[in-house]
Amino acid sequence: MFYAISWFVVLGLLALWSLGAWAFHAVAVWAVSNAGALTGATKGVESLRLPDWLAPWVPTEIVQAMTSLLSGLAPAIESLLQTAPSLAGGLSVATWVIWGLGSVLLVLLGAGLHLLIAMWRRRGGGSGPQPRPPVAA
Repeated sequence: MFYAISWFVVLGLLALWSLGAWAFHAVAVWAVSNAGALTGATKGVESLRLPDWLAPWVPTEIVQAMTSLLSGLAPAIESLLQTAPSLAGGLSVATWVIWGLGSVLLVLLGAGLHLLIAMWRRRGGGSGPQPRPPVAA
C-alpha cells in the first residue's frame, strides 16, 4: 500500500510540475512575443522628474546623472524590445530542458522512496505477518 501512496504522490508532483512549466511557458512566450508592441515606450524617459516634495532633498548632480543615464539606456532598451520576439523559440527549448530535468528528478525521488519502503519492510517495519519462533520439544 505504501508503494502505491508514494508513487501517487510522485505522479501528482509530476503533474503539478508539468502544469507549472506549461503555464510559465505560455506566459513567457506571450510576453516575449508582445514585447515588440512596447517599442516607443522609452520616449517619455526624458520627461521624468522628481516630485516637488522630494526635489529639495536630492542634490542636482544626482538628478542630472540619473537623467543622463536613463536617456543613454533608452536606445538599448528599445533595441532589446524590438529583438525580443525572436527569443520565443529559444525559450521553448529552455522550458523543455528544465521540465525534463525536473521530471527526471521527480522519478528518481519516486525510485528512492520505493527503495526506502522496501528496506523498511525488509527490516520488519512492515505490517505483514511476523514469523513465529520455533517451539522447543
